[in-house]
Amino acid sequence: MNNKMNNKNDSSSKSPEVRLDRWLWAARFFKTRALAKQAIDGGKVRLNGQRAKPARGVKLDEILSVRRGYDIFTVAVTGLSDKRGPAKVATELYNETEESIKLRKKEAELRRIAQLAVSTPSHRPDKKQRRKIHQFKQSQN
Repeated sequence: MNNKMNNKNDSSSKSPEVRLDRWLWAARFFKTRALAKQAIDGGKVRLNGQRAKPARGVKLDEILSVRRGYDIFTVAVTGLSDKRGPAKVATELYNETEESIKLRKKEAELRRIAQLAVSTPSHRPDKKQRRKIHQFKQSQN
């Protein structure tokens, strides 16, 4: 019985931590915990430069790298929460690094410029044009 009490004291002396998937959900990086877990398992989330498991504890001042779509967020953990709250509270749980912000803006600008270079048709082909397209594709085979 004395052993159990010592274990309780040991756990209370540790620094507080929250599961990684719960923290990502509470910080509003992902809409659901299931999506957060899927991203972690897929290698899209790194904790201090290392791949982590969803149950890994997040502590204050740790560095997280989160890939969401085309964007990569590099953030320092400044607060812990396992409950999802308002967006204003969620943004107080982390600070994004200056390099991360600059890189995301640069990448977004490059994507925007690349999109401008691609010409898109103004309308869908009509029936006659579709026939010509099919004839052209069949003549290529």
